[in-house]
Amino acid sequence: MSDDQEDLALDLRAGLPDPLRALVKEFPRDGWEQHPEFQGLISFWLDRHLMFRRLCEAMIQDAQTTLDGGMEPRQMAGRLSRYGSALVNDLHGHHQIEDGHYFPRLTTLDARMAHGFDLLERDHAQMDGLIAGFVDAANTVLAGADAAGGATDRVGAFHAHLGDFSGLLERHLFDEEEIVVPVILKYGANGL
Repeated sequence: MSDDQEDLALDLRAGLPDPLRALVKEFPRDGWEQHPEFQGLISFWLDRHLMFRRLCEAMIQDAQTTLDGGMEPRQMAGRLSRYGSALVNDLHGHHQIEDGHYFPRLTTLDARMAHGFDLLERDHAQMDGLIAGFVDAANTVLAGADAAGGATDRVGAFHAHLGDFSGLLERHLFDEEEIVVPVILKYGANGL
């Protein structure tokens, strides 16, 4: 990995460099919904991102409520099983479609953004490891939900892990939106 790639690694970057923000400057985020190309693919795709965010928020809130004594670990585990499975399965499927279909096609539309799509694919590779860590942390909670002791410690560790995971997922989703959406707004969704 080059120094430039390391500087832009998901866990190190605070945002996209200016060259990758060229199209978002032309198509600022606050105008996306009014653009004629927004409805359809972009709207659907952003709804998926919103779902990922909401699943993380729900799990963080459940863990906090459990730590505060407002939810039993067993109840939290049932919700975690549903929400965590949905998050993991849908993220994997979402990334596979992007890497295998959308990104290769979108890269051909604007050569300036090729580096951005490479960056997003590297994010997806890093996210695979982060998702595996999430699964391990969630499984620790699920395995100990009925145990007599230590449930609070497991939930606390999961809560901290999920906060880190959610922050990196948000960084990826935000940056991905600022690369993908302006390309589609500029060139249209035909052929996607």
